[in-house]
Amino acid sequence: MSQISEYLVSALLLLGGAFTLIGALGLLRLPDFYTRLHAPTKATTLGVGAIMLSSVVYFSNHDQQLGFSETLITVFLFLTAPVSANILAKAAMHIGVKPVRGTRGRPWEQ
Repeated sequence: MSQISEYLVSALLLLGGAFTLIGALGLLRLPDFYTRLHAPTKATTLGVGAIMLSSVVYFSNHDQQLGFSETLITVFLFLTAPVSANILAKAAMHIGVKPVRGTRGRPWEQ
């Protein structure tokens, strides 16, 4: 494996780990359901995507073929995470989960 691809894999792993950590901290620290839902779906999706991309780069250089399963996992993750977050948010709005006081952009209270 070339040195450039090793640096690329390392950088993608560090970037993915940082985004995943930020998403986990957001899930832990944010005050209500809607903001807690936002942190993991955005930051963690980017984090796992970067980690999977580093896996594609590594195994493509190691086995000399494209990592097809990693690519499918990444596509599946990018397609399902936003849809499931949207469904969860709509379900929470439907059952009347209230955001914390001071949250902006609450169209149901205007």
